[in-house]
Amino acid sequence: MAITSANQLELLQTAEAVAREKMIDPELVIQAMEESLARAAKSRYGAELDIRVKIDRKTGRATFARIRTVVEDDAVESHHAQLTLKQAKSYLADPQIGDEVIDEVPPVELGRIAAQSAKQVILQKVREAERDRQYEEFRDRKGTIINGVVKREEYGNIIVDIGRGEGILRRNEKIGRESYRPNDRIRCFIKDVRREPRGPQVFLSRTDPMFMAELFKMEVPEIYDGIIEIKAVARDPGSRAKIAVISYDNSIDPVGACVGMRGSRVQAVVNELQGEKIDIIPWNQDQATFLVNALQPAEVSKVVIDEEAGKIEVVVPDEQLSLAIGRRGQNVRLASQLTGLDIDILTEAEESQRRQAEFAERTKLFMDTLDIDEMMAQLLVSEGFTNLEEVAYVETDELLSIDGFDEATAGELQARARDYIEEQARKALENARALGVEDSLIEFEGLTPQMVEALANDGIKTLEDFATCADWELAGGWTTENGQRKKDEGVLEKFEMSLEEAQTLIMTARVMLGWVDPTELAGAAEADVEEEEAEA
Repeated sequence: MAITSANQLELLQTAEAVAREKMIDPELVIQAMEESLARAAKSRYGAELDIRVKIDRKTGRATFARIRTVVEDDAVESHHAQLTLKQAKSYLADPQIGDEVIDEVPPVELGRIAAQSAKQVILQKVREAERDRQYEEFRDRKGTIINGVVKREEYGNIIVDIGRGEGILRRNEKIGRESYRPNDRIRCFIKDVRREPRGPQVFLSRTDPMFMAELFKMEVPEIYDGIIEIKAVARDPGSRAKIAVISYDNSIDPVGACVGMRGSRVQAVVNELQGEKIDIIPWNQDQATFLVNALQPAEVSKVVIDEEAGKIEVVVPDEQLSLAIGRRGQNVRLASQLTGLDIDILTEAEESQRRQAEFAERTKLFMDTLDIDEMMAQLLVSEGFTNLEEVAYVETDELLSIDGFDEATAGELQARARDYIEEQARKALENARALGVEDSLIEFEGLTPQMVEALANDGIKTLEDFATCADWELAGGWTTENGQRKKDEGVLEKFEMSLEEAQTLIMTARVMLGWVDPTELAGAAEADVEEEEAEA
């Protein structure tokens, strides 16, 4: 593509042809031509000159101009591209700093080498514009399904022609033992779009849970219209999946709508997913009810939720255990993904044994610490008392409500409980001091002597040590490694300290030490309250 100043209309025709072919803005092509002509002119007149080219959008006439900028007398770096105020008066009536002096220069005839260089500049600009267009187009389609044609296979990855670009379906994003040949049609989920030096990279998936959700949206008009919403999806690609749905119209059954007449709707999704079995479950705001639904087809006897630990215990009849767990733990694993909770499954017999063990353990605790007989200890446990603090500081009326307990008995029990607790606190304090704990930590409000002793055993002996702790180090927490939830034991977890309580104590210590401004702390708390109210 040789460009000459004489052949002016050819510039516009070339720009339009290239823009049509690459489906980009003709203006970008013309700007690339202006830049390439300016570069050729600099090679003719001198690289130190600031030469700019303007192509008339109607006639195609290229105007070459030399630009010199007015600067301070002591700021001149190049006499070829800059002028002082005094020099500028010869060209401008009232020159100001930053003004430009424009002199038209003769057009440049492009030789063969210059024309080739100009062509390279234009092609590079066109490629960049094409990449930007592709990136913007596919970025907007991220999270949707796209149809494509298989081009080739590279090291197990499938390269897919998706129209105005290529996508890559990685080996681990294929369902099971899927295999494709060139020119096979394929339907994929656009999982990610990244801008990279060699052009936009479109990453496709057929195993992503949202692929199944989007397939249902295509097959079920009620989902597309927003009458039914998909609340959660869990998949074991190629084998089994669970999808939780809710209807915002009482007259429409969400499960029935997704199944379709004689299973036509769900069957279309199953066929696309290579026979993957799909359980469609009604979503429920109540976690326990939702979990019972999620564990279908197994029956559930009882659900016990530990919200703080993010765990849930499910009790099932003995004969339902294998069904609830599923082959290789598949059913309970999918239910766990769907609810976002760790699920422990117990049989009724196992749960009964555990309750009996807890009952015996608490009975022995009261017998040993309160010096009472087994019957009285069992009465306390049966009434729901689990530790000495509850016995020591509960209202006396609650003890009197137990059969056989009079005021003298209740008073004596509470006195023994308080004496034992005080003695334990005294011993814990002695141990803490022997371990070198400073008074600043011992006297810190919110920590019991037993807590201080536990901190000392973990090497936390000063208020400064305490203030550097993280909330999960004190209260414990959960982390996810390789898809498995792992328990982090907290130093004070056995004292039933929550993450919020740990965070409050740590921040209070930091304020006392002057590490944190209390006004900033108050402002952050107000912001959190406002955010919670806005969400509500």
